[in-house]
Amino acid sequence: MSGTEGGQDEKPRQLSARQGFSVFYRGKILLSRIDPIGQAERAAEAAPVMNRTLYFCPSPLYGYGLSRLLNRISGDSAVLCVETDENLMALSLAVPDAPWKENPSLRLVRTADTEALCTFVRRTWGSRRFRRVTILRFSGGWQLAPKVYDALAGALREDIAVDWANAMTTVKLGRCFIRNVLRNLPRIPRSRPLGDLCFGNAPTLVLGAGPSLDRVLEGLSAAFGDLSGARRPFRIICVDTALEALKERDIKPDLVAALESQHWNLRDFIGLGSWEVPVAMDLSALPATGETLGADPRLFVTPWAPLRIFDRLEDAGLLPEAFPPLGSVGLTAAALARRLCGGPIVLGGLDFAFTDWAFHARGTPGHRERLRRQTRLSGLINATAAYRAGVVPAAAKDGTPVRTDPAMRGYRDLFEREFAGDNRFCDITGPGLPLGIKNLPLGEALALLGTAPASFPGDGETRAPGETCGGAWEETRGDILQAFIRREREALGELRDILTGAAGVPEAQLEKRLDDADYLWGHFPECAGAEGRRPPGGDLSFLKRVRAEIDPFISLWERLLL
Repeated sequence: MSGTEGGQDEKPRQLSARQGFSVFYRGKILLSRIDPIGQAERAAEAAPVMNRTLYFCPSPLYGYGLSRLLNRISGDSAVLCVETDENLMALSLAVPDAPWKENPSLRLVRTADTEALCTFVRRTWGSRRFRRVTILRFSGGWQLAPKVYDALAGALREDIAVDWANAMTTVKLGRCFIRNVLRNLPRIPRSRPLGDLCFGNAPTLVLGAGPSLDRVLEGLSAAFGDLSGARRPFRIICVDTALEALKERDIKPDLVAALESQHWNLRDFIGLGSWEVPVAMDLSALPATGETLGADPRLFVTPWAPLRIFDRLEDAGLLPEAFPPLGSVGLTAAALARRLCGGPIVLGGLDFAFTDWAFHARGTPGHRERLRRQTRLSGLINATAAYRAGVVPAAAKDGTPVRTDPAMRGYRDLFEREFAGDNRFCDITGPGLPLGIKNLPLGEALALLGTAPASFPGDGETRAPGETCGGAWEETRGDILQAFIRREREALGELRDILTGAAGVPEAQLEKRLDDADYLWGHFPECAGAEGRRPPGGDLSFLKRVRAEIDPFISLWERLLL
């Protein structure tokens, strides 16, 4: 290979070295000239060996030390070699008998894209395979792009942490989610499809309930006057927690996003029963949420796990429109806007941050609760929440000091990954974390909202209500739903007979029935977030726990039968 040591080599050049080859490239010695093989193997011997670890090896070059590492790690761990340079990748691929050519526990990939690398790891080894990422540097190739390799390793750590956090959420709430889904099934025949809503090219304002919402609502009232439902040149989608703040200012939204599966958000609707506001509700949300604002809500679904019951609902034509499971009602409101709106989308009140004295906007249930509890000895500052473990200071979009915690920061990062690529989004500058999208001063944002599109649907509908809901359409869907419920009830009864010994079937049929009834065990700790992995049907402990789940679900299915 050609090149000189004094210049910037176009290709890596081999240099003689004891017990191996050194590599000179771009003005750097990438392998030691003194025993590079021995140094790499000693590093492999010194590496900490822990279960379920992903060993991240940047720029492996000739692969020195990898075989020794593979002999030491446990079977549930793996080695990921990453290269960002095209020439160094070619060098690695040309190594004869390289360990990555035959060992399933080792993969070599060339990328500098964090999202692509996380996707590769998930597809190769599955979710919840690893608990940690350990960086091992067996060569100096990482010095060519240290920030890139650090970012790749950091993204892997964050992705693994998210997987485990989602799994813990499923363990705690998975049974609640699926029970809510079943209890909400009777709403499907009479629920108008979310796809019927269309905001055309109208600008859409998405409102969270953060402290910056106050300034946004004051600006809206000052700029547009009456917003109680009169025709306006933009649409409003808000989270359920912001409803009371909007009602207090006589601002009527066009759509409310509701996601909460437990009873905590019911206070968001207190005193609003007579306010006719369209609600978009997750199928796994608390059923009582659908009864708070009068009319039946428009349903959507955010599948928190790849359960087969969702496939069966889709095959029956009963599954509502699906959205990615983002976990935050604010992010879900942004996803609704992206689906329904063809024009610019302006965000306000999605702060993912708070101050010592303000966690939500004025008029929200949380703020009212703080006001009610205020005494001479207890002020508005909630020191317990503001200074709890994990809360850290941060800089807001406008430079003001705010506070945030790991959960809020995670949602902010998720927002950036999910929406930053859509140039229709912009955020109103204020005391919230930057979201990775364009920021606009309040005045410019209001001017953008006031720009009427060429085509503006007056009522937000693409078709009349009678064309999609009610009458024969609702009756037909009701019959389909009842047939679906009966099939599910019978399937659980047959599985119960098998597990109690009343009916005998081949082992393969038992396995299939367990897979079909995965909503019974999808929240088990060893199964949650593991993409359908479960213990085999011969695991007695697993079967006993499945058996304990069957009777409550049979009772629930029977209550749904007319």
